[in-house]
Amino acid sequence: MASPEDMAKTMIANLAANTGKALPEWLKTTKASGLEKHGQILKMLKTDHGMTHGYANMIAAKTLETGEDVDLVAVQYSGAKASLKPVYDALITYIKTFEGIEIAPKKASVSLRRAKQFALITPATKTRIDLGLALKGEDITDRLEKYNAMCSHRVRLETVEDIDMDVKNWLKLAYERAG
Repeated sequence: MASPEDMAKTMIANLAANTGKALPEWLKTTKASGLEKHGQILKMLKTDHGMTHGYANMIAAKTLETGEDVDLVAVQYSGAKASLKPVYDALITYIKTFEGIEIAPKKASVSLRRAKQFALITPATKTRIDLGLALKGEDITDRLEKYNAMCSHRVRLETVEDIDMDVKNWLKLAYERAG
């Protein structure tokens, strides 16, 4: 399976053939629009230029890149959410015991992948991390809640102590199913 970086390179290489413009031309268009939010740029490219979601999403992301390396995890757990960093660290310490995983920080969450995504760590509020898990078919419990399309279930974590054997077993099960 190609890495996300390889897939992005392929999309950029195919951009001119599929849209009529190469990436530098699209970046001029998006920057000239004056739009500053990803969703606004995405909508403009799809609506005004008939672009598919994949290309529009990639161009919007490239438009907003600053060229600076940013520690996305540090940003997520700064300010009001700083007290959640030990919970995140405890999750990552446990997850690193699994083989062949990719820990991929994003702007608002951290994706955990094997062959496919099996979990998503999101500092949802200043007092809670939502641990999304790909556990389709598992029963809902008082702790293992129904979640969304990306992750079928979630566990709400507020303290390091919340990462008990139940949470570790659910993480392990999601990891095993992603292999």
